[in-house]
Amino acid sequence: MPPLHRSALADDPVEQFREWYERAAREVSLPDAMTLATVDGDGFPDARMVLLKGFGADGFRFFTNLESAKARQLEAVPRAALILYWRELDRQVRIRGAVEKLPEADDEKYFATRPLEARLGAWASPQSQPLPGRETLDDRVREVTERFAGAEIPRPGFWGGYLLRPELIEFWQGQAARLHDRFVYVRQDDGWRIQRLAP
Repeated sequence: MPPLHRSALADDPVEQFREWYERAAREVSLPDAMTLATVDGDGFPDARMVLLKGFGADGFRFFTNLESAKARQLEAVPRAALILYWRELDRQVRIRGAVEKLPEADDEKYFATRPLEARLGAWASPQSQPLPGRETLDDRVREVTERFAGAEIPRPGFWGGYLLRPELIEFWQGQAARLHDRFVYVRQDDGWRIQRLAP
């Protein structure tokens, strides 16, 4: 990649993210894959892959089972970090901020767009809970498939989304000899401060 200069960056990090994301959407096999890092009430960190399901001036969205480990952790400590890494472009975006539950209307709207199998899976999987075996999950899938056969599949009350409101967004572009280009945007009362960081 050519060097990344401050003059090439948008003043607003969400607009900068949009520019990078749109290129990733054209050139990367799974541009929405991101790591979500949380901590529990005791301060232990945890991380897992989720999918970015929208972004804008208000923040970055993702959805999950509201009884999952990540949801319990976000209830205990409503702050998180996201990382998107686009290997094909040698680019990474790191995001930190407060997290809040999305309104139910947003949950309903997104759930309705999910493929049939994903809607059934949301009902069938007791996410993060122990299972005696794979057959238990398969049985649950068969049960909900029969229950909703020929009917509209409603959103489970235990399924919904979150919005991470960014306080810090870092753009990292790989360079030779590990001398990468890094710029961080930090939210201030009067807007965003942009700083280059050492690699």
